Amino acid sequence: MRNVAYADSGAPKKAFGSGPAFLSLELESTEAVNHNTKRLRFKLPTPDTVSGLTLTYEPGALELLIKKYPDGKQSTYIHSLKPGDSLRFITKIPGYNYQPNKHSEILLIAGGAGITPIYQLIRGILQNPEDHTKINLVFGVNTDADLLLRKELDEYVSNFPSRFHVTYTISRPEVGSPFRQGYVTKELLNEVAPQSGNSKVFVCGPPPMEAALVGSWKKSGILQELGYRKDQIHKF
Repeated sequence: MRNVAYADSGAPKKAFGSGPAFLSLELESTEAVNHNTKRLRFKLPTPDTVSGLTLTYEPGALELLIKKYPDGKQSTYIHSLKPGDSLRFITKIPGYNYQPNKHSEILLIAGGAGITPIYQLIRGILQNPEDHTKINLVFGVNTDADLLLRKELDEYVSNFPSRFHVTYTISRPEVGSPFRQGYVTKELLNEVAPQSGNSKVFVCGPPPMEAALVGSWKKSGILQELGYRKDQIHKF
């Protein structure tokens, strides 16, 4: 979520790969996650087809978490779809080639709707009984209502207390909010995610947040200042 596995290979067919897919998929169901985000479930071409993305195993369906932006034409259109409508996919959907147990621990940093690929990693790792990777998630949002997938994340914390840790931080919390206030800063990361030589860092969020964390070829980012090497960092 590479194209076309051979029929006699025993492997399921993959809907998406490294190139354009040119697929029209029917919307099976929609679910409001919060005030501006929906979970949309699309039917894949056959019940046995898989998306093709690493760490997505469920055949027959593709689930997307879509945030509606005030001036976003595409997100507004997608939010208007009803079950039975179809959406044409004409682009590649890239993924990260994750390998179980390659790293003893990973740091995941998500901002807003950037939790989507991060959650895909979390679910794939924790649902694999052969994978013992420890996960440290830092999730920053604007308001309490923007904590997408909080129920699912909190359940993983309860079910995997020794392997999965979450830090929520909110820039504009509600009065009486139980979460810490602020942005994903150098000070926060130094407190909850000290650098480790065998760790891998995954980052996904708004461009200003990613730029501050990862930096550029001219300027180091927060993660480099904390001791993470560039080869340890993957930006979705």
